Amino acid sequence: NMFYNCSSLTSLDLKNFDTTNVINMSGIFQNCSSLTNLNLTNFNTQNATNMSNMFSGCKSLTNVDLKNFDTKNATLMNGMFSGCSSLTSINVGNFNTQNVTNMASMFYNCSLLEELNLTSFDTSLVTNMSSLFYNCSSLTKLDLKNFDTTMVTDINSMFRNCTKLENLYLDKADFSSVTNSSNAFNSINKNVNIYVKDEKVKEFIHNLNNNVNVIISNEA
Repeated sequence: NMFYNCSSLTSLDLKNFDTTNVINMSGIFQNCSSLTNLNLTNFNTQNATNMSNMFSGCKSLTNVDLKNFDTKNATLMNGMFSGCSSLTSINVGNFNTQNVTNMASMFYNCSLLEELNLTSFDTSLVTNMSSLFYNCSSLTKLDLKNFDTTMVTDINSMFRNCTKLENLYLDKADFSSVTNSSNAFNSINKNVNIYVKDEKVKEFIHNLNNNVNVIISNEA
């Protein structure tokens, strides 16, 4: 929470910050609601395990450079970009999520986000995906073909209010461990096409929202 609630801060020069030994980065920029740009190219995150709420509430942020982020040791990413409602894109293609267990609300209320590439995400240890994409109301496509949801128990409001979503690819999804699925597909675009692997997953989704079009991938 180093810069937590520094709501009048418009810029931050962190190029000489040595963060090599930092383990906990939780909430470091949380509620820096006037920040518009953040250059973290020199940020060393190799030892960080907790990245929860890192940029949460940075509602004016339009650009954040994460290309040098080393996330191989991160276990917590819940709320990481929550409320970043001015971001139109986030480049997380280099993120190593092999040890992450919590992604709850990671992109919650990123309402201007138009594209999101998560094809490299390893979600095999994640148990909580609640509100992960809640109110990502500008996204038209989500490719989650590689999402392994075997361990996930909570998908509460996961895709809630994704009102422009046209295609959702859940080809690998397995919801057999889920215990909380309330509102998971509520207020989603009723014309969305959801691609799944089998009849079991199709039935699971239709039990939550019978108005969406669920397609078994190998029958498409």
